[in-house]
Amino acid sequence: MAKTEPPMEPSPPRRPSNRGRMPSGQPNPVDVHVGTRVRLRRTLMGMSQERLGEAIGLTFQQVQKYERGANRIGASRLFDLSRVLDVPVSFFYDDMSELVRDQSPLAVARGAAGLSEDPSGFEADPLTRRETLELVRAYYAISDPQVRKRVYELAKALAAADEIKK
Repeated sequence: MAKTEPPMEPSPPRRPSNRGRMPSGQPNPVDVHVGTRVRLRRTLMGMSQERLGEAIGLTFQQVQKYERGANRIGASRLFDLSRVLDVPVSFFYDDMSELVRDQSPLAVARGAAGLSEDPSGFEADPLTRRETLELVRAYYAISDPQVRKRVYELAKALAAADEIKK
């Protein structure tokens, strides 16, 4: 007598992958933070996106997507970036705010925080803006320490004067 196999249960329908994105379709805030840190270090080193891409075998467009958080950076790629940018892997997670941590989909799924549909939650820290980075690079390009100190004092005086006006 032939054995009959029990009927197979239908497998549950597969959910489409969100590729680490938020339910709103926005990039994962952690990916945005890591990308911002890549851009910060690259810019501080005076390296172009094209040169960074060549160093790790990517096009500059792929580097742009990493820096915006549009594409996630895998572990091996993050390791390569840390070597090319001469920083430890932990650098990419430094200064991550609690807000960013709490907006990660896993944290949200575990009830750590509610979702914010406001895109302003994804704005980069002012210290990582291009203008700030270029100012810091220009400041350190001043070879005379006395001149550099005077520029620093001037900036502080202007900021203090601006605060008085408010």
